[in-house]
Amino acid sequence: MIVIMDNHGQYVHRIWRTLRYLGVDSKVIRNTTPLEEIKALRPKGIIFSGGPDIERTGNCRKILERYDEFNVPILGICLGHQLIAKHFGGKVGRGERAEYSLVEIEIIEKDEIFEGLPERLRVWESHMDEVKELPAGFRLLARSETCPVEAMRHERLPIYGVQFHPEVTHTEKGSEIYRNFARLCGEL
Repeated sequence: MIVIMDNHGQYVHRIWRTLRYLGVDSKVIRNTTPLEEIKALRPKGIIFSGGPDIERTGNCRKILERYDEFNVPILGICLGHQLIAKHFGGKVGRGERAEYSLVEIEIIEKDEIFEGLPERLRVWESHMDEVKELPAGFRLLARSETCPVEAMRHERLPIYGVQFHPEVTHTEKGSEIYRNFARLCGEL
């Protein structure tokens, strides 16, 4: 099962539906769910959803702080991506435009999350806040003209972040990104 931490984002149920469509068992839970309850679910992966406020990410930070107790792949979407970057010492700040729009990203390192995808994708993302500087110990996987860190991965751990929303139909190959993540989790 993949656990989806609900950070009050408008697309959280689309993440669940995308995984369900792929045949992956998943569950949306409140981000305030106690860590012991999350562990009892025995997740094989965790997704931090997008949302409006990095201060309202509940226990997502605690999962990162106590990663060795979970030891599963993590994927941060938009706000989740920013939270991961901030936790590991990266810089997060306002984007150039405070709106949702289509952006073309350049995948500069395929890694497992982008396996089988073209080098350029059009993706749906929010430009309200974004990762401005990659945290130490992370590799840059994708960038765009408007955002320097569209996707990243921890160098040693299976911790990923993407600025965009793969679960939205406007994002090209979005379900493939979730399929690749589910494979990392051993769910496909």
